[in-house]
Amino acid sequence: MKLFDDIPVERPATPLLDTLETPAPLRAMTATQLAQVADELRAYLLYSVGVSGGHFGAGLGVVELTVALHHALETPYDRLVWDVGHQAYPHKILTGRREAMTRIRQHGGLAAFPRRSESEYDTFGVGHSSTSLSAALGMALAARTRGEKRRVCAVIGDGALTAGMAFEALAHAGHVDANLLVVLNDNEMSISENVGGIASYLARILASKPYTTMREGGKRVLSHLPGALELARRTEEHMKGMVSPATLFEEMGFNYIGPIDGHDLPALVQTLHNMRDLEGPQFLHVTTCKGRGFLPAEVDPIGYHAITKLEKSEPEKHGDTPPPLKPANLAPAPKKKKYCNVFGDWLCDMAAADARLVGITPAMREGSDLIRFSREYPERYFDVAIAEQHAVTLAAGLACEAMKPVVAIYSTFLQRGYDQLIHDVAVQGLDVTFAIDRAGLVGEDGPTHHGALDLSYLRCVPGLVVLAPADEAECYAMLSAAYHHPGPAAVRYPRGTGPGVAIPDHLEPLEIGRAEWRRQGRGVALLAFGSLNGPAAEVAERLDASHLNMRSIKPLDREAVLAAARDHELLVTLEENVVAGGAGSAVNELLMAEGRQVGVLNLGLPDAFVEHGKPAELLAECGLDVDGLEAAIRARLADA
Repeated sequence: MKLFDDIPVERPATPLLDTLETPAPLRAMTATQLAQVADELRAYLLYSVGVSGGHFGAGLGVVELTVALHHALETPYDRLVWDVGHQAYPHKILTGRREAMTRIRQHGGLAAFPRRSESEYDTFGVGHSSTSLSAALGMALAARTRGEKRRVCAVIGDGALTAGMAFEALAHAGHVDANLLVVLNDNEMSISENVGGIASYLARILASKPYTTMREGGKRVLSHLPGALELARRTEEHMKGMVSPATLFEEMGFNYIGPIDGHDLPALVQTLHNMRDLEGPQFLHVTTCKGRGFLPAEVDPIGYHAITKLEKSEPEKHGDTPPPLKPANLAPAPKKKKYCNVFGDWLCDMAAADARLVGITPAMREGSDLIRFSREYPERYFDVAIAEQHAVTLAAGLACEAMKPVVAIYSTFLQRGYDQLIHDVAVQGLDVTFAIDRAGLVGEDGPTHHGALDLSYLRCVPGLVVLAPADEAECYAMLSAAYHHPGPAAVRYPRGTGPGVAIPDHLEPLEIGRAEWRRQGRGVALLAFGSLNGPAAEVAERLDASHLNMRSIKPLDREAVLAAARDHELLVTLEENVVAGGAGSAVNELLMAEGRQVGVLNLGLPDAFVEHGKPAELLAECGLDVDGLEAAIRARLADA
C-alpha cells in the first residue's frame, strides 16, 4: 500500500484507474492489478478532495473494501447500499464519476452522498446514518418475492451501528431469513478491537467453501441424532465467541465472519467471494483505519473527517517594484465566533452557575462544540452516540428528576427524535432546552442536512417555545431565556459565523415573545426571523421600509405584529425555513384571528428540496439574498 504525507496538489498519474468507466473490468483483474487500482484510487481520492473539499477520512479507510466489493458483486444488478455516505467517495470514483469528483458538494456538481438520481450504482439515497440495513433488507425481500438471484449487500460503520434502527433491521433480517450480506466497517473507534492475525485466519476458515459445505452437511447428518445438533451449534458458537464478537450477531440469526483486516485486499476478495452466494443472513466484520494511507489522518481521524479545499498559493512575481509593506502596527481583525462556539461558551458559563445543568449530544461533540464542556464537566456530559431518539427521551428522564438538560442537536437530526420531542417532552411539559444548530441552508451537504423544516415542525407543538437569534449576542441571551423557561424551549441558530456582535459577559436572558424595532420606515414593514435579519437591514435601507427583528416564533409578539399591520400597507415576513407552516404562516394566522386586513408577502425557502452549494449561492438561488428580497418586494408593490 502506498502511503502519503501530503495531499497531491497536481493530478496524480492513475493509468489503470483511468481505464475504469464502470466497475465491471475489476472482476477480470489479477490480485496485482487490484492492488494497483487501490493505490491509484487512494491517490486520486486525496487529490480530488484537496480540490473540492469534503468528507475525507472515511473514504480513505474503505478503499480496499470498495475495490473488493465491486470485484465480488455484479453491481449494479447486485445491490450495494452504503450507510450515511461519508465513505462512498471511492465508490463514486469507480462508478463513472471520477472526473466529476473535483466538483463534489459544489453548486451544480456531484452530491455529497449517494443519490439514486445521480447513478444507477447508487441504490439508495442517504445522508443520515443507520438506514442502510433497513433499505437493503427491503431490497433483499423484493428480490426473493420476485424470484431473482440478486445479491444485496449493506455496508455500515461501527458508529452507525449504535442506532436502534440498525438493530431493528438486524432482528428482522434474522427473523425472515433474508439473503442479505451485512459488512460492518469497524474503524477501531468503537465496538471492538482488532484481535490480530489469528482472528483473520479463523475468519478465512469460517468463510471458506470447505468449511461452509462441511458445516451445512454436518448439520443435516446430526439432525437425525437427538441432541447432537444443539451440541454442535453450541460448540461452534463458543469457539467463535472466544476470538470474535460473534455471539450477538449469531443470536440474531446471522452467520458471523470476522473480524478480518479491511486493508488486506486479497483476504477481502477471497472472503467476499466465499460469502456472496451463501444463503440466509450473513455478517462480515472488517476492521479498518479511518484515514488509511494518509498519515496525518491516521493520527487525527476526527480532525480529518472532512477538509476544506486546498487553495493554491500564487507564485511570487519578481519585478522592479517591491510589494507594498503592511503597517507594523496594524492589528489583525478579531476572528468572529461561530454560533456553535457561542453555544459552547454559554453552556460552560451556565454550567458554572447552575449545578443542575447537563449537556447531551447524539455523537456531535465537535460539530456542536461541546469539547470544552466535556472536559470541564465530564460527569455532566452525555454523548449517547447516533441515537437522537434516545437523546431526547434521556433528557426527559433527567428533567423528571429536577435536572436541567440541554440537548445540542442539528436541525436535520432532530427530525429523527420528533416523536420523542412531542410525546416524551412536550406532552409532559418537561423542562428541556433544545440548542438546534445548522438551522437553514447549511451548504455543501445538501438536502439531507439543510435545516429547512424546523420552524414548521416545531411551532405546531403545544407548549414549545421557539426562538431564533439575529446575531451572536441574541443567541447567547436566548439560550439563557430558553434555559430559564419552565418548560420545553428551543433556540435555532445557523451554521457558521454571525455578523460579529459582541457577546454579553453576563447570563441575563432576553424577554421571550418581545420583538425589536430596528428601523422605522414607510409603507412596508419587514418582519425578519433569525438569520435573515442581516439582509433585511440592507433591504429596509434601500426601500425606506421598517425593520422588525421578531426574535420569537412562538410565542409571537402580538402587539408588534398588530402595530406593524396598523401603520404599514404591506408586511413582508422573512425566514430561512420553508414558507409552508413556518414563521410567516404564524403571522398570517395571527392577522386572520384578529381580523386585520393588510397585504402580506411571505418569503422563505421554496416548496422543494434545495440542492447543495455554498450557502450564499443557495440563498441567492432561493431569492433570499438582498437583491432577491428587494426584487420580490418591488414586484409585489408594482402589482398592488
